[in-house]
Amino acid sequence: MTQLTAGQFSLVYNAFSFTFATMAAATLFLWLGRSQVGPAYKTALTISGLVCAIAAYHYFRIFESWNAAYGLADGVVTATNVAFNDAYRYVDWLLTVPLLLIELVLVMRLSQDETMSKSVKLGSAAALMVILGYPGEIATDNTTRAIWGTLSAIPFAYVMFQLFKGLGESIERQPANVRELVKKARLLTFASWGFYPIVYMIPYTNLSGGNVVTGVQVGYTIADIIAKAGVGVLIYIIAVRKSEAEYGTPVRAG
Repeated sequence: MTQLTAGQFSLVYNAFSFTFATMAAATLFLWLGRSQVGPAYKTALTISGLVCAIAAYHYFRIFESWNAAYGLADGVVTATNVAFNDAYRYVDWLLTVPLLLIELVLVMRLSQDETMSKSVKLGSAAALMVILGYPGEIATDNTTRAIWGTLSAIPFAYVMFQLFKGLGESIERQPANVRELVKKARLLTFASWGFYPIVYMIPYTNLSGGNVVTGVQVGYTIADIIAKAGVGVLIYIIAVRKSEAEYGTPVRAG
């Protein structure tokens, strides 16, 4: 186990705690917010809330695993015989990353065929990206990490291309009052997803030991908050505005 300072341990500890609370709060907000949107957009908010609920559960498990792996007493951090389980994070991503793309497609209210086609393509590529990234994440050498990271970048590039090229024409067909919001949701998704590879590459920097562990764990939590809770709030706003335009104000939700 990597040796950590008390400050590094506490920073990661608090980051996990904060993210769990954020995801739990976002789940309640998004699910309760279903009453504010029309029937066509309830599924998008249900999935968005589900993403945050899954993340909240896994951050609770990550938080527990962190506490089991390290002990802090009298300002000194000691490693226990229990290894920190980073697999929780990848299990979370395997479930939530495809759903993040699907919720964006659903809130756009495309045709049934287009919705199904884009959801399957983007969801499958996102799942493959996560699967290929995990062997590199747990690798003990940077060469193996680089190989699997490069393989994972292939479906990642495909998803990014589809977000901007594949969904570009569909976004232009959105109502004028939400078009810019949909673009912002797409851009926020792109920005947060682009942060993950940067965090993944921290072990290649001049940082070492506890600095690497702290940077990776805190970096991933920041990206998760933006990609899940942040994008979820934008999805809610888009759904509300489209509902007002299509169903009237206030929304007569069934």
